[in-house]
Amino acid sequence: MKNIYILCLFLLPWKLSAQEIPLNKHGLPVVNSLQLYKELVKQHKDLRLVKIDDIAQDVRYATANNFTKVQLYPYPVVWLRLPAYQALQALQMVLEPMGVGLKIFDGYRPYRVTEKMWEVMPDDRYAADPKKGSGHNRGIAVDLTLIYLKTGKEFPMGTDYDDLSEKAHHAYAKITDEEKENRVFLRTMMEAHGFVALETEWWHYYLKDAEKYPLMDIWFDELK
Repeated sequence: MKNIYILCLFLLPWKLSAQEIPLNKHGLPVVNSLQLYKELVKQHKDLRLVKIDDIAQDVRYATANNFTKVQLYPYPVVWLRLPAYQALQALQMVLEPMGVGLKIFDGYRPYRVTEKMWEVMPDDRYAADPKKGSGHNRGIAVDLTLIYLKTGKEFPMGTDYDDLSEKAHHAYAKITDEEKENRVFLRTMMEAHGFVALETEWWHYYLKDAEKYPLMDIWFDELK
């Protein structure tokens, strides 16, 4: 299929000139080259992806311990757009005096991985439809939980990460009071720092106005 290009002007709160972004097979503009990504970042730093190394992580997609049962990432790594990272930094400063921290399961996800996930779980309650793309593909969605800083132990949340069932829904009632309180606490803290909850996954949050950030399909090795 030929590469088709469109002029795409993102409605950002800063001035950003139009950029040529290739359309994929679904007609979505997806940044698929490091050169184009760097050109966009030059125009505003908030489009920059930051490699996270100061927040605890358990990157399940770098293992077979995830809902697809196969390794999707070559190694454990978390990247996020600068505003998402800064929001999590601010949240950590609030949590630390309480002896609480964050643990991230996933951040930026190349678009090609979203396509693989959809093959396994073609249900948009739990996986992003490639025809729309994901907040993870935009670098502004994060999967995470709370931990006790002293022990590193995760807060009880009623299910493990990646439990793609009704038990993971925020509205699910058949969990303990402690688990409900923990979910509410995480949601309250995340929303106070500019994130929006996904109702079907207690661990998934994304920044408002996600469309301001282009979809990306740049592999991790290229971002080094």
